[in-house]
Amino acid sequence: MPTIISINNLSKTYASGFSALKNVNLNIEKGEIFALLGPNGAGKTTLISTICGIVRPSEGTVTVAGRNIVTDYRKTRAMIGLVPQELTTDAFETVWATVSFSRGLFGKAPNPALVEHILKSLSLYAKKDNKIMTLSGGMKRRVMIAKALSHEPEILFLDEPSAGVDVELRKDMWNIVRGLRDTGVTVILTTHYIEEAEEMADRVGVINNGELILVEEKKLLMRKLGKKQLTLELQQPLTGVPSEFDEFHLELSQDGTNLIYTYDTQGERTGITTLLKELNERGIRFRDLSTKQSSLEEIFVSLVRKK
Repeated sequence: MPTIISINNLSKTYASGFSALKNVNLNIEKGEIFALLGPNGAGKTTLISTICGIVRPSEGTVTVAGRNIVTDYRKTRAMIGLVPQELTTDAFETVWATVSFSRGLFGKAPNPALVEHILKSLSLYAKKDNKIMTLSGGMKRRVMIAKALSHEPEILFLDEPSAGVDVELRKDMWNIVRGLRDTGVTVILTTHYIEEAEEMADRVGVINNGELILVEEKKLLMRKLGKKQLTLELQQPLTGVPSEFDEFHLELSQDGTNLIYTYDTQGERTGITTLLKELNERGIRFRDLSTKQSSLEEIFVSLVRKK
C-alpha cells in the first residue's frame, strides 16, 4: 500500500525544555488502521497534534500525501479528520447544525444527503434535532466522529476514542472504524484499551517518553514477542518444584496444584516433549493441561518496562 503519512526525524521541545517527541520516524500506509500505544505523557497526543498542524515541530518534517504540513497546511489539514480526547462542542446547538457547520469550516458546500448518511452510520440520525447538552457521553463521542467525517477526510485521527464510553458503545465504535477502513479511510488511533488495538489494528506502534520504541504488524508482533504458557493440573499437589526441573524455570501455583511452563513460540524447540517425559519418569502425573498465549497488553507492558 502507498504511504499517506511520512514522519522523518520529528522532534518537539517546548520552551520549558521538555522534550515531548524525540527523533520520531514513521510511515503510515493508506487504508490501514494504525494503533499508537503508550502510557500517559508518552507523547501520543503531541504526535497527533503535530501531524494535524496544531503543534509546530521543533525539528524534522511531516508530509501528508506528499505535502508538507507546515508549508502546505490548508491542503493537508483538509485531508484530515480529528477526534480529540476532549468533548468540545457547542452544548446549545443541535446535532445536525453542529455537523453541518463543521463541514462548512473546511470550505465544503452544504451536502444534507452526506450529513444524513454520516449520522445514520453512527446511529445519530434519531437525535439529529437534539441539543448536544442533552446527549449521553457516548453519543457526544459519536457526534465528535461525525464532525470529523463531515468534510470527507482521507485520514481520521481518533485520540482515545473510547474514553468514557461503555463496553457496548465501544464495540459499536470498533465496527464504525472498520467500516471507515473498508471505504479507504486511513485510521490512526491512540488508546489505553489494549484490547481495542488487539481487536482492530493492522499495525501497532509503541511510544514511551517521546520515543517510538517499536512499530510492527500486530500479528507479527504477537508471534515474535508473544510467549505461551503451558499449565499442567497435577493429580497430587507439590510443596515445591523439584530441583531436577530448574532448567525449565517452572512456576508452581500457590496451592501447589498447577505447574506453569513459559516457552518461546518462535524457538526451534519448545521443550514441552522433554518436560512431559521427565515429569512422567519422576512419577509426577497431571490430569489436564491448557495453553495460553500472551496478550498484546502483556507485550506492551513488557516493552515499556524494558525501555
